Amino acid sequence: MQPRSDLIPRLEQPAIDVRRLHKTYPGGVEAVKGIDFEVAAGVVFGLLGPNGAGKSTTIGMLTTTIAPTGGSAHVAGFDVASEPLAARRVSSVVFQDTVVDRALTGRRNLDIHARLWRVDSDAARNRISELAATLGLAELLDRPVASYSGGERRRLEIARALVSQPQVLFLDEPTVGLDPRIRHELLDVIARVRQSSETTTLLTTHYLDEAERLCNRVAIIHAGEIVALDTPAALLGSLGAEIVELRVDGDATAALASLRARGLAGHDAFAVGSTLTLPLHERPAAAAIAAIADLGLATSGIGSRQPTLDDVYLRLTGDRLAAAA
Repeated sequence: MQPRSDLIPRLEQPAIDVRRLHKTYPGGVEAVKGIDFEVAAGVVFGLLGPNGAGKSTTIGMLTTTIAPTGGSAHVAGFDVASEPLAARRVSSVVFQDTVVDRALTGRRNLDIHARLWRVDSDAARNRISELAATLGLAELLDRPVASYSGGERRRLEIARALVSQPQVLFLDEPTVGLDPRIRHELLDVIARVRQSSETTTLLTTHYLDEAERLCNRVAIIHAGEIVALDTPAALLGSLGAEIVELRVDGDATAALASLRARGLAGHDAFAVGSTLTLPLHERPAAAAIAAIADLGLATSGIGSRQPTLDDVYLRLTGDRLAAAA
């Protein structure tokens, strides 16, 4: 029996292709404002931004649970608006809220999901064994899910999403609510999945370390718009290898203008509150700090450090990502 042509993944196209995607909720609330991006097959793509930035609305549209207001989105070549069943067939999603049945064992949860997705029973049995080994669930599968820790349930959620061997996996804030130790353990698990699978993954997060560690490319989303799109390394590289950060007493904007007038701050320097951040690029940190000290600015602290994605986000939006989340 030949597979239906409308369910064959169109992998000659990007795994995810988003064009002018827009969502306005009743009352005129614009959650997503005409965003564009594409994700090549087999990579991990991150949507990085705080709560309310539009990440979950975007993933809802891509998983067909939220109807777009305008624009288009394709998953493995299928239009999420006009071909929702086909788009669902080639993808899986791990939402923020738990969906596994706590009264059942982990194995039973995975077996039911495999049956719902019409995975051959022998293939499902082998797939469940492989996933249990990869995700560290082998010793847990025959226990009721009610006895699992939060991190163990999240691992089971990921295994459940992967049973059907999707072309595209959506992870919506997969580590939210977990304590730091369990969160880092789960990141190890996701990294192993990335290494052992050709599945394309779209990850939403407001954690900088997740984006830097897991993602091949990152889109920074703010107030429903994508304000930057590149590899984590390129985004960090836009600020140079080192930055000088100083806290000034008085008018920070005037101090920044003074530094720019003397060639000590470039166009990418920025002020937030009383803190100035100056990307150095080719200038040595010691020389920059000495030159700033010679100006006689009233400062309460000055130092140098490597830039982070938080600095990139702060330069683009004026908000610290952690505070905005």
